[in-house]
Order: sequence, then structure tokens, then C-alpha cells
Amino acid sequence: MINVLLNGCNGNMGKEIKKYIDNIENFSIICGFDRIDSGDNDFPVYTDTNSIIETPDIIIDFSVPTASINILNYAVSKKIPIVIATTGFSNEQLYVLQEASKSIPIFKSSNMSLEINIMNILVSKLSKLLTDCDIEIIETHHKNKIDAPSGTALMLADSINSSLNDSMTYTYDRTSSRERRKSNEIGIHSVRGGTEVGKHTVLFLGDNESFEITHTVSSRKIFAIGAIKASEFIINKQNGLYGMENLVNFN
Repeated sequence: MINVLLNGCNGNMGKEIKKYIDNIENFSIICGFDRIDSGDNDFPVYTDTNSIIETPDIIIDFSVPTASINILNYAVSKKIPIVIATTGFSNEQLYVLQEASKSIPIFKSSNMSLEINIMNILVSKLSKLLTDCDIEIIETHHKNKIDAPSGTALMLADSINSSLNDSMTYTYDRTSSRERRKSNEIGIHSVRGGTEVGKHTVLFLGDNESFEITHTVSSRKIFAIGAIKASEFIINKQNGLYGMENLVNFN
């Protein structure tokens, strides 16, 4: 049995993780962590890491960057592997995460979906083939999502940029400039509204033709499944920073 500390247990993904774990045999949530204890859970929920008395085998984190760094410090102090699915980290926070990976195994992914990570590989390869095309990324999420653009949109952009020798620049807003689009731009656009779980489209726009690839999520369950697979993968790994490219062989 793998005992889990669930960080962000009161959030939408925290609830989805709990629902999924309740229906599998080899995982158990022994405690949670969040800003408040809502009283809705059948496990103890802590608001101060100093109060945690359970001994988890792994931490699963779906929260916000400041909360992730807080639980990360606890994970390092207790030598507990952690799966981080939070997005929106600053460069300084990413540095803290990188340093922490020298002390514990960390699995980090901007998106826990297997298929979106396959899409990431595909757009990287396509960008090398469609070199005369302009590239735009559109991401759509529910109205309560805080960060924009999404971590997944940035992941896709970074993958494309890396395949093009880091020659691209990112444009998030065209209202402030009165000029033609540059060929080395990747336009990144965020749409917020309703209950959309997540939709990402990468467009390759050429002369007289275009190519686009879209990934749409209809249920948060896929992220829960991915987080459990990541947990199984990392629990006995050596210290270091791991991601979806380590979990799945895309070759």
C-alpha cells in the first residue's frame, strides 16, 4: 500500500484524486494539506506542516506555487518523494524546485495527461517540418483558473522553441504594438470561461493552407490517473527531477 499526503486536497483536482484513489487498491490517502480544513474529508487535513503526524510514502501536489514550495520544503525535510502538477511557477521558484531535487525524487509535469505529452512531441516534430508557417497557440480553461497562459501552453511553446534552436519569441498581447507579425513569434492566447477543463490548440499557419492539432480534456480523471502513474514511477527512484519524458517512452 502506498500512503499519500495530498496537497491541495480541497481543490477540484484534490477531490478528483481522492475519488480515483477510493476506487483503486494499492493507494491510500492518509492525510491532506490545504489552507483550511473544510471538514469534508475522511482523512485528517493539516494547515501547518509542523502538525503532520502521519508518515506518507509520497506527496501528490495539485495546488498553487506558494503552496507547492511550502509542501516541497516539508518533503525535503522528511525525505519524501513528491509529484508536482502545479503550474505558474516563477523562475525563482523553479530554481528552488531544481535545488530540492538534489535531496529527493521530484516528478514535475505541467500536465499529467499522457496524450497532451504525446501532442508535445508531435508539435515539436511538426515545427521542424513546417518551417514556413506562423505558429499560434490557443488555450481555453474554466473561469476559475488563476494563471495565464496555462503551464501546458508554455510547455508546448517551449518544446517548439527548443526544436527551433531557441530562435522564437513569445507574444501574449498584440494590442500594444502596431506592426506586422514577425516570423519568429509564437503567439500564445488564453481564453477563460465556463467550466472548460482544458483545451489546447497549436496552429501552423502557412500561405493558402494551415495545419492544426488540438487536445481537449473532458474529465479531470485523466490527470488523476497520470498522477498515480507518476507516483508509482517515482517512489523508488534516486534523487533528481523527473517528468513525463521519463515515465513514457515516446520513441
